[in-house]
Amino acid sequence: MIQQRFDKETKSTWWSEIDQWLTAEIYLHPHFKAYFDERAGEATDGLYPTVTVRQIMWALKMKPIKRERWETVFDRRNI
Repeated sequence: MIQQRFDKETKSTWWSEIDQWLTAEIYLHPHFKAYFDERAGEATDGLYPTVTVRQIMWALKMKPIKRERWETVFDRRNI
């Protein structure tokens, strides 16, 4: 899982780990293991399957975090 970040000074974005306050809420969700097992796979060209934090929140039927206008949208496709 990844979450997009924004630097106001340079107006640049990057992807990093998800916020700490979200980890327990997502990882302890009753349907997380099934979702993880369905999406997990072998690495392709050294990259493992990845989802955004909002993608997994939608999949688990959780209220997703607010989308910022600077964010790249990948909510409905594989990354």
